[in-house]
Amino acid sequence: MNKNKKNKGFTLIELMIVIVIIGILASIGVPIYRGYVRRAMAAEGRALIGSIASAQKVYYAEKSTYLGGTIDGTSAESGTLGIDPRGNKYFTSATCTVGGGPSLTITTNGTGDAAGITVTGTMSPTTALNITETGI
Repeated sequence: MNKNKKNKGFTLIELMIVIVIIGILASIGVPIYRGYVRRAMAAEGRALIGSIASAQKVYYAEKSTYLGGTIDGTSAESGTLGIDPRGNKYFTSATCTVGGGPSLTITTNGTGDAAGITVTGTMSPTTALNITETGI
């Protein structure tokens, strides 16, 4: 009789090697994933800036000036422009600053999980909207 048995299964060393490999992949993948999530959150801020810029273009065409102030759904400026960002999850208000020339700067800051993300849009009657993001 042949008493040699063939062992089946994994050794402890093989399992430890697999766990180390999974750990290395996770340590690389999780920060990349978080970056994608923060970029997706910033997309809500870009959308808010874009809608405010469109409303400001209409306002400028009628009044030959931009409307400065806070857009938060409760302010007079929100009512004038017809924008209510309170339904947004991360970007629920914005500030419009009118400069010389005239130029307009629209800034919104993230809240909650998007804290630290700032989206800024600048434009004038002769230049297109330029959006920049920080904190991503």
